Amino acid sequence: MTRPDPNEPPATPAQAAFEELGRISFAEHSLQSVIQTVTDVAARVIPGDPFTSVTIVAHGTPRTVASSDELALELDHTQYRLGDGPCLTAANRGEPVEVVDTFAEDRWPEFSAHAAAVGCRSILSVPLPVQELVSGGLNVYARASHAADQWTRELAARFASYAVVPVSNMYLYESVVERVGHLQAVLDSRAVIDQAKGILMERFKLTPDQAFQALARVSMETNTKVRDVAEHMVETGELRR
Repeated sequence: MTRPDPNEPPATPAQAAFEELGRISFAEHSLQSVIQTVTDVAARVIPGDPFTSVTIVAHGTPRTVASSDELALELDHTQYRLGDGPCLTAANRGEPVEVVDTFAEDRWPEFSAHAAAVGCRSILSVPLPVQELVSGGLNVYARASHAADQWTRELAARFASYAVVPVSNMYLYESVVERVGHLQAVLDSRAVIDQAKGILMERFKLTPDQAFQALARVSMETNTKVRDVAEHMVETGELRR
């Protein structure tokens, strides 16, 4: 990363920060702790003593996966509640968004008024590099009104590139866990239905199809899931609830 102006702050703190992030071992840290570390280091290194957060948007739903300060979390949640704001715009459009002065910002008047009231005067939201099925952004909230210089924008973008890997992996992990949970639920349902069918087949000398039809008929008559009818049958020996 090049510094556009020789009068800008020295690169040493940023270089040290990225060296610190580069030493993080995924074997020794959870994905959540890696994202939190990126967020904390960004708050420490980006000029202006900001408070930072990382937003992800998956299936149209935003959430904050890490924040360096409770105020950053509160400002994120305000935007989620309103359905709009700089962090959501950056995450959804994939473009950096900057608010120089919340007192003078008219794109998101309700959010900007709230941000100004709680002590946030300027905002920089940088999108995470594009990943499959998930978007997001690194949000930099500052207590002073000012325009971010090119050095700060590049620095925030680089932190965003560090955050995207654990964010993406976390999302993929959660998706796999959710799919496994659904699969387990299907397998459990099938097992209890097979047990109920077996009871009906033995008791009434039915075929497998006839036993299932008996369960399905009770399900329709009682407006109850077939799995629940089968579970009741297995637990009580009674077909009707």
